[in-house]
Amino acid sequence: MGIVVPAISPAALAEVYAHAREVYPEECCGFLIGARDGVIDEVRRCENWQNRLHQRDPQRFPRDARTAYNIGPKDIAFADASFGGERPVRLVYHSHVDAGAYFSAEDRRAALFDGEPVWPQVDYLVVGTQGRRVTEAKLFRWDERQKEFVEVARYPGEEELFMSPGGHPNE
Repeated sequence: MGIVVPAISPAALAEVYAHAREVYPEECCGFLIGARDGVIDEVRRCENWQNRLHQRDPQRFPRDARTAYNIGPKDIAFADASFGGERPVRLVYHSHVDAGAYFSAEDRRAALFDGEPVWPQVDYLVVGTQGRRVTEAKLFRWDERQKEFVEVARYPGEEELFMSPGGHPNE
């Protein structure tokens, strides 16, 4: 049996791309939400706390929001509460500024606690940007066997997304 990739609505993906463009040159972050076995159709933008943390304690948080993201406590509480409901957080998304869509060592560190995923039911969408242009997005999932996040899907950059017949990124 192949990997089941969650379907993301074109409108939700477009909203994620818009978020990445709007906060450039900083990383955006947020959640994609949907029915457990349905299309992911809702975006919840999160505040990137990385600058705040960096200003408070630059030794502990040496990166600023241009190269890192940190989801704030209210959004974390929202996600935790959503897992018991009918429309849980299904994906965490963030952008990489002037870089490709890859799961970095920092991304891995943030997604794990004691070597295991903080949210094992959640996948991660990384959006690559060049300037205010989204070049690509990739979906990553925890592979228990490899003990690593692996790429399970790719989505076109905004030019391809909005110029393709039907404009559907999952085709």
